[in-house]
Amino acid sequence: MRLLSKIYRAILHPFRRSIRNKLIFIMVVVSVLPIIAVTALAVDNNRQSMETELIGTNVSNMKWTSIYLGEQFSQMNSVLYSVLINPNLNEYIASEEESGLSSQFSAQRNIEDAMASLFYSGNHYISGIELYLKRSGKLFTMNASQNQIRTLDRVPAPYNELFNQRKDFMIQNSPEGDRFQLIRSINRFENREILGGITLEVRWAILDQTLSLLNPANDQTVIIAGPDGEVLYQMGSDDLSAEQVAKIVKGGTEPGYERQGDEYVFYNTIDPMKLKLIKIIPLSAINQSAQATMHYGIWIGTITVAAAILIAVLLAWRTATPIVLLARSMQGLNLIRQGDKPLSGRMDEIGLLETKLYNMSHRIREHIKSEYSMNLEKKTAELKALQAQINPHFLQNTLQMIGSMLFSKKPAESYETIRSLSEMFRYVIREPDDLATLKQELEHMNNYMVIQQQRFQSRLQYSLEVDERLLQSRIPKLTLQPIVENAFMHGLDSQAGGWELSVKVAQASIAEAEGGVGALAGAGVTITISDNGVGIGAERLREVRQRLSYADGQVWTRGERIGLGNVASRLQMHFGKAYGLAIDSEVGVGTRITIHIPGEMQGGELHD
Repeated sequence: MRLLSKIYRAILHPFRRSIRNKLIFIMVVVSVLPIIAVTALAVDNNRQSMETELIGTNVSNMKWTSIYLGEQFSQMNSVLYSVLINPNLNEYIASEEESGLSSQFSAQRNIEDAMASLFYSGNHYISGIELYLKRSGKLFTMNASQNQIRTLDRVPAPYNELFNQRKDFMIQNSPEGDRFQLIRSINRFENREILGGITLEVRWAILDQTLSLLNPANDQTVIIAGPDGEVLYQMGSDDLSAEQVAKIVKGGTEPGYERQGDEYVFYNTIDPMKLKLIKIIPLSAINQSAQATMHYGIWIGTITVAAAILIAVLLAWRTATPIVLLARSMQGLNLIRQGDKPLSGRMDEIGLLETKLYNMSHRIREHIKSEYSMNLEKKTAELKALQAQINPHFLQNTLQMIGSMLFSKKPAESYETIRSLSEMFRYVIREPDDLATLKQELEHMNNYMVIQQQRFQSRLQYSLEVDERLLQSRIPKLTLQPIVENAFMHGLDSQAGGWELSVKVAQASIAEAEGGVGALAGAGVTITISDNGVGIGAERLREVRQRLSYADGQVWTRGERIGLGNVASRLQMHFGKAYGLAIDSEVGVGTRITIHIPGEMQGGELHD
């Protein structure tokens, strides 16, 4: 214990007696630690940048490669269709039902000629063609080694599977593994009766040039998997388990990626065959470059640390004496407050530094003011841009509905829907004022509801109750329609049965809410929007109310739509904390949004 105490005192003793030693130690630490941190961050940022670049590049490559592969499979499918629609095939199928052998022989010869022409025209990737007719049991075979017709007493295995599972087409590997068979059923047009099947045998090598768009390296693997999770074709040696492939195949048609252990797995769907394109990239591909950067960083960091220690020692030794005076003169400087301590008037280097720091503080203050103004303008522009948006899904559904109405509804009904959509566009693209009248907001909301009522018709019950004396009250633009749209998306959309939505505008002296902004006191206008949707759970409702209580006039512009937080924030920003938005909800019962704003009454007095 005494030995440790002596060592401790021996280490601290030089720093207790000399401010110069303390300054040397501090400067060394301050110089070295940032260099180490920057080096570590550089390595990590380099790895993250490479990871982001790798993910972005491969997601894009997977998208385009899937499109090109889909086009190739579509071309192969077109080859099969060219046989299916060939008049000679229809003639032969019809001749099977006749007794004349001469007509059958002639049609049969025509089919052979058509298959031969197709085979030789696509010889660079087609290795064989088969045609099986179920009624006669005849199998036409055309490849490089044979051209024959056989009569079979049983249905061949691939076609038997195709017929039993009632599939239109399927893809399977050849026994050699270097080719695949695209098999499609032949059905009678009138009643979908299965007449037979046709097979196109294709070399996998025809897809290699397209798969090269993925830039597979030696340690990377590209896989094409079938709809049932079977690996049909593989470039590279890395394998995925059958469970992993099946999970990816069943994961949907959207492109994506995921990290599985020490690998990144990218995937996308190849239409129209519903195959899965999978690419496996080991994590080492990213780490190798990061390690090279780390080695360079360690060498540079070591040299920089040594130089920093040397410079710190020299500077500390030479500047220890005047540093105290400089610190005293800096006590009066403040980069935030306008008032500064008067300059000491020194003429030496310390005085020069003092003057420069004083001038710099003024420039920084001006810069802070400029940055604040720029950020404020940016937030205002973002809010206006957000206000000018119409939900693209709502627009798409509306346009599709109008297209249907043009064929099924009266012109007047179609015109009313088009007029409502036009009025909505006119309202949002017009030069946006900060405030609109309550009448204008209600008209915009009603145009939205005209479209929604046309979409959902008898399922939606909508009621509007308004005290018309309050219609000239002012309200932030785009306040009501986003809340009604929010009710459809989060409340009614998941509710089975009939939907009910009501809006009530009334004069109120006090509007109280259990949460959100608390008590919204003062005479004014209360707007209540209620629905019978699924409601909000207690925990989620608490979180929403907490967010609304923290709005405090902030302009929130995150996301693609105007949310409750944005509405609450703008209400408080325009009218103060006495006004705002409150929410009340119960699971299985519905949700009620209460908005409290100042009022302007026509034909009477409304004190606020």
